[in-house]
Amino acid sequence: MDTFIIFYVLLFIVAFLYASVGHGGASGYLALMALYGIAPDVMKPTALLLNIFVSLISFMQFYKARHFNWKIFLPLALASLPLAFAGGLMVIYGDVYKKILGVLLLLPVIRFAFFSNTDVTEMKKPSVVLSVVIGGTIGLLSGMIGIGGGIILSPILLLLKWTNQKQTAAISALFIFINSLAGLGGQLVKGIEFNSSMIGYVAVALVGGLLGSWLGASKFNQPVLRKILATVLLIAAIKLITI
Repeated sequence: MDTFIIFYVLLFIVAFLYASVGHGGASGYLALMALYGIAPDVMKPTALLLNIFVSLISFMQFYKARHFNWKIFLPLALASLPLAFAGGLMVIYGDVYKKILGVLLLLPVIRFAFFSNTDVTEMKKPSVVLSVVIGGTIGLLSGMIGIGGGIILSPILLLLKWTNQKQTAAISALFIFINSLAGLGGQLVKGIEFNSSMIGYVAVALVGGLLGSWLGASKFNQPVLRKILATVLLIAAIKLITI
């Protein structure tokens, strides 16, 4: 019983912290489930399902605060959607899945540790062609692993200086939502089944996501907590890679 309580507490914290910066949290959910020994064929659809709810809540909060930019979002999304669906049809088993996940977990570590306080003062005009390439590549990876792709997209947007922090969070949130829907669609085509424990996961993640997105969009940033999250994810990544 104590083990399950700890799991739900950690799930709440992951949803809260990720939502505060406009992410669905799939990479965190996957790391948590992997460390608790949950099978990859259960991890992937569960993380995508949680992503859908939390990222939508996060997007609504950032959209209300007027941080969203459709012109930047659309080419990324249109390229990503079909490839996220295709990725959801792919099957990656056992140790290979965990090692790929471990490598991808390094991306949110970089995001939270080095880009949490990036202040873009002079933004550049986005390239449509590059947006399509970026969106398609991230979409495929998202569907394959069971993430929304925000952990990959966010640092890229900031490095390219296409968006500031709040705009990045808003665009990433909706990007995660549509990719998670597409990836889950690919999973459903394969005939996956959902189990009853997912209801509890969604309920806990929803509460954490609501609180985190509200505070992140309109109240305050949490640089210290994000660095703590980065440290935890780094430990998880190393463990998954070296298993």
